[in-house]
Amino acid sequence: MDSGALPDTGSPESSSDFAFAFNDVNFSDRVLRIEILPDTTGSKPDPDDSLADWARNRKRRRDDQLSNADERTEQREEQILNCNMPDLEDGVTYENQEEEAVAMVEESPVGAETTINQSGHEAAQGSEASSSMDYSEVQVKTIHISSPILAAKSPFFYKLFSNGMRESEQRHVTLRIQASEEAALMDLLNFMYSNTLPRTTPTALLDVLMAADKFEVASCMRYCSRLLRNLPMNCESALLYLDLPSTILMADTVQPLTDAAKQFLAARFKDISKFQEEVLNLPLAGIEAVLFSDDLQVASEDAVYDFVLKWARMHYPKLEERREILSTRLLRFVRFPCMTCRKLKKVLTCSDIEPELASKVVLDALFFKAEAPYRQRSLVAEEANASFRRFVERAYKYRPVKVVEFESPRQQCIVYLDLKREECAQLFPAGRVYSQAFHLGGQGFFLSGHCNMDQQSSFHCFGLFLGMQEKGSVAFTVDYEFASRTKPSEDFVSKYKGNYTFTGGKAVGYRNLFGVPWTAFIADDSPYFINGILHLRAELTIKK
Repeated sequence: MDSGALPDTGSPESSSDFAFAFNDVNFSDRVLRIEILPDTTGSKPDPDDSLADWARNRKRRRDDQLSNADERTEQREEQILNCNMPDLEDGVTYENQEEEAVAMVEESPVGAETTINQSGHEAAQGSEASSSMDYSEVQVKTIHISSPILAAKSPFFYKLFSNGMRESEQRHVTLRIQASEEAALMDLLNFMYSNTLPRTTPTALLDVLMAADKFEVASCMRYCSRLLRNLPMNCESALLYLDLPSTILMADTVQPLTDAAKQFLAARFKDISKFQEEVLNLPLAGIEAVLFSDDLQVASEDAVYDFVLKWARMHYPKLEERREILSTRLLRFVRFPCMTCRKLKKVLTCSDIEPELASKVVLDALFFKAEAPYRQRSLVAEEANASFRRFVERAYKYRPVKVVEFESPRQQCIVYLDLKREECAQLFPAGRVYSQAFHLGGQGFFLSGHCNMDQQSSFHCFGLFLGMQEKGSVAFTVDYEFASRTKPSEDFVSKYKGNYTFTGGKAVGYRNLFGVPWTAFIADDSPYFINGILHLRAELTIKK
């Protein structure tokens, strides 16, 4: 074999069909001997298993393997203490992560076999591994293989066949697997010849995906990923795909599947308030997928922060563990620059967050808020393709506002509210959009944009209203003025002035702010939208 040739990396070019040569002695140069070890009771996969059964069986097998590995380690340590170590021949070992196959090749007498077991330990006659095995329980399956075909598809087999193994000396290669892996391995070997799989149920595809990851068959991983992605997805399957071993999740070939799973969960639970209990019970991978979404429908980013803390306290009751998961996994999904200053102040005193981290995220948020608008837009644009977004606003139910406050000579605030054309279009025929709360004189206020009928109920139009949050008996008189940027000057032009005595829970405003029908307001040539944005301003002054 030309050692300079490279095995298949999963690209579509490697699609030759050699199905006719599978297990055919006439087209094979080696013999693959598969030793099949018995599984623990109930861990062998059933073709009719549900995804939940598959996940439980996988967890059981993984726990059994870890337990057995610990026992073997203890046994080896005891033997090393009580015996002299045997002489070892020179060899080369390629090791992968836990649960992956390992290729070990060394010079052997003519007719000897190379054995690779599931844990990556080579078995030889008289060795420690073989002496402790009950061969009466081992099933053996023999297959004729073509080393060029397998090596072309798999770096694992490429290294195995090109690392000093001479055909005249070693025609037989032995793989040792668990019974639960048998069907998946046979399907995988079949795929390496034919580029197709005989079984395409979700559980069968997952088993083959695991085997393809172990034996480094990238093209099969891509194939399984594509078939799984094309199957109907639900919460159970999406969470299962995100809980696959890390080696699979990090593979480029599986990225489209995990992306689809994340998108499904984000779309399914985009309204957190509607599915609060379900979202609270999601595992870590699931909650991360939901929090990443720009389309998350929440009242404000303050609500996202509160929800993250609630989830962390529920799943990690110990403070140390909770701080760790928040700092390393969850807080990066909270967009602190989009939070209100009142909530940012509470972040600084939150005991669930390390003080240094709390100070950092709050300072970063305040610096962003202090930036000039053009600089803020630049920062938002820069992170368009970033893994984690800090500055991009979500689909908040309460739209963010910018507020300038004055304490003297009179208590006054100027509030800026920007609405996208698409947001306004969605208000027709009777919708409303609310701003986040802002405060003046210790009272909470909000702005609301409406699509409503004009005074004579003859046509739809855009209205803007000012409301006070707190209900109570406190009377609060406010002078207010509404303005909007208008073409061609693009300056703010006053649209409505008035004064009103609020008693809490009341709102005042103008039903037809611009004095035109809805169709003229929302039209492409409307003078009120500048680059697709409606810029509104409300000026409030407490009247003595």
